[in-house]
Amino acid sequence: MGRLWRREVWRLAVLVGLGALLGWPFSLSSVGIGLGLALGLSYHLRNLHAMHDWLTHRPQQEPPTASGLWGELFDRLYRYQKGQRITQRRLRSTLQRIQESSEAMRDSVVMLDRHGDLEWWNSSAERMLGLKPALDRGQHITNLLRDPRFVGYFNARDYREPLSLPSPIDENMILQFQITLYGDDERLVMARDITRLHRLEQMRRDFVANVSHELRTPLTVLTGYLETYSDMAGMLPERLGKGVAQMQSQTRRMQNLVNDLLLLSRLENDQGGSDHVRLDPTTLLQAVKRDAEALSGGRQQIEVVVEESRSLTGSEKEMHSAVSNLAFNAVRYAGDGAHITLRWRAYGEGACLEVEDDGEGIDPRHLPRLTERFYRVDKGRSTATGGTGLGLAIVKHVLLRHEARLDIDSRLGEGATFRCIFPSSRLAAADPVALGRAGAVH
Repeated sequence: MGRLWRREVWRLAVLVGLGALLGWPFSLSSVGIGLGLALGLSYHLRNLHAMHDWLTHRPQQEPPTASGLWGELFDRLYRYQKGQRITQRRLRSTLQRIQESSEAMRDSVVMLDRHGDLEWWNSSAERMLGLKPALDRGQHITNLLRDPRFVGYFNARDYREPLSLPSPIDENMILQFQITLYGDDERLVMARDITRLHRLEQMRRDFVANVSHELRTPLTVLTGYLETYSDMAGMLPERLGKGVAQMQSQTRRMQNLVNDLLLLSRLENDQGGSDHVRLDPTTLLQAVKRDAEALSGGRQQIEVVVEESRSLTGSEKEMHSAVSNLAFNAVRYAGDGAHITLRWRAYGEGACLEVEDDGEGIDPRHLPRLTERFYRVDKGRSTATGGTGLGLAIVKHVLLRHEARLDIDSRLGEGATFRCIFPSSRLAAADPVALGRAGAVH
């Protein structure tokens, strides 16, 4: 290209030189120079006009014929256009395949622009969400999916967990929504029909609740007779007395399991909220501390630290159960001589209840599964300590009912920290009395 450019410069210089030579005998050198420049300019204007006509009226045809720099320019533009057409065909073909595959999906797919307006959706979205191409294109998603839970989920922009809601056109159809951010703050909304899974889960919950409830009566009868036999231990043979003690221990363990199953079933089925009041975290933690010290029997040192003055809105019974489960786990698994701290402190704009110990810790590979029902890090040790394997599942469900989340931080040999993190909406304004108490409790 540099060689062609220099050739054009020389061509113009030759035209100007010839014009000057032709005009020199007549003392019209300047006129000759202007004539040479005019000829060069007309040549370039003619090629420019040819380029404009080609690009405007017949871009699909062969380019105009020209030599030198213009010929090279026409040829490069033609190759570039040809490459662009091939790329566009390939992109259109890819887009068509994506749309066809999306149409074949049973899950609904909805594409939103950066403002949250509907751009495109597949036929499953029309069936599940009731979207109509002629009416809804360009509408904001929350104008059509008006459930407050979806609106809050959409605006929160925290899409790590899916959201399950009834379909807006059929309450018997349960949909699981998952939103993904991509591109220039655009969003992809996917909805799956989980009605069958929801019904199976409800059947499981009902089964567990019914079985647990039915087990209470025979366990109560067994406990009563075993207590009677225990009172008569002096009259029983030694071997039989030892068996009665073991039966009492296992019956208590079964009662604890049944009680935890019933509590978990209630947390799953009951919407909650009716007993939410303003709670004093200091009073809550002190009560849990007394229960944990009774379980510990002096094997660990337990303290309460309150660094935040704001109080918490929630269910006193449920929050006591959740924090107690965390504290009792620390007592059971931290080991003798461990130091356990129950702390209420600020966390970002919200606050958190922490149960921290400096005991044996947990291998990080177990952390993602700790809140599963009956999941055991060490099955033998858990059985020996009398745990039911439902404590952290109960904590998780209590926190979900309080718009909170559980965060676990632990490493082997470095202790463990369990944080119940609450949003600012769950906190009451600073109380001067609580503030004085917060400074006093350590």
